[in-house]
Amino acid sequence: MSSSGRRALAPILFIASGTTQYTGAAFAVVLFSVMAPTTVAWWRVTIAALVLLAWRRPWREHLTLREIGESALFGVVMSGMNIAFYEAVARLDLGVAVSLEFLGPVVVAVIFGRGWLSKLAGLVAFAGVVLISGFGIDTTTSAGVSGLLWALLAGGLWAGYILIGRRIARARSGLTSLSIATATGSLVYFPLVAGDFLSAFESAQTFWIVVGVAFLSTVVPYSIEQVIMSWIDAPTFALLNALLPATSLLVGAVVLRQFPAWPAVVGLVLVSIAVWMASRPSVPEQKKTAEL
Repeated sequence: MSSSGRRALAPILFIASGTTQYTGAAFAVVLFSVMAPTTVAWWRVTIAALVLLAWRRPWREHLTLREIGESALFGVVMSGMNIAFYEAVARLDLGVAVSLEFLGPVVVAVIFGRGWLSKLAGLVAFAGVVLISGFGIDTTTSAGVSGLLWALLAGGLWAGYILIGRRIARARSGLTSLSIATATGSLVYFPLVAGDFLSAFESAQTFWIVVGVAFLSTVVPYSIEQVIMSWIDAPTFALLNALLPATSLLVGAVVLRQFPAWPAVVGLVLVSIAVWMASRPSVPEQKKTAEL
């Protein structure tokens, strides 16, 4: 597939990824009454690790210690991001939490983007995300403040996820690295859930919801993202993440009945514009296409 074709297809894949990811997050909210958000996030990563290890069998690959180390670091960052995000979602509306978390990708897009169009797209996306969040945080409560801090932590880790993830996706099989990453995340964060992880077996229904969350929020979307990361640069990938706050807003409305106010609708339009700008080929690419 040509470079322009991949750039055109990337937003469509992002929408598919975001829809499954935040549908899983909406179901995860249901589990918070049974187990801690951190435990839900850990099970999500652990089940994904079992699936990906059985599928990719990374031990059959001739990986160097450096490659294994990079994948392991990716797993620590990714799993930490998931834990921080679930802790934020437990305290804030889904759309608000994702919008605040998106500050991480915006920073990546603005700092590492090439040319004025990329930086302008980052600012437009940021404005859209602010409108989507609607400043819907009650900072007079401990839940509001802690939710804000968890969301910002998730955003910082999201930035690391983008930069590290693209590096390993370009260097070798992203899915093989993802299998090592999820396994590492499961092992590293197990001490946090050691006293609570058996709550997933409270009932058959609870367990199958946990399995569904793992597939919807990790196995499917992160596999898709590894493919996209191998196609485009980090700033463009970061800007395309602007689709995720919009997607989470829609999923929150449909599944959790969290309906957006009019500023959020304006924010959706701005995010769409930013994504269109990010999907445009660069000037050198346009010249190359014209010459062909």
